[in-house]
Amino acid sequence: MEALYLLIPLSVVLVFAALWVFFSASDSGQFDDLVGPALRVLQDDDKPPLE
Repeated sequence: MEALYLLIPLSVVLVFAALWVFFSASDSGQFDDLVGPALRVLQDDDKPPLE
C-alpha cells in the first residue's frame, strides 16, 4: 500500500511530462509535413556524379 503513495504521483507527473513534450513538439511544427519526407524517398535521383 505504501508503494502506491509513490507510484500514483510519479505516474501523474510522467503523463503530464509526456503531454507537455507532445504539445511542445506540435506547437513547434514537428508534425506539419508528414507526407513530404515519405515522397522524397521515392524520388529517383540516380544522376551520375560530376567529375
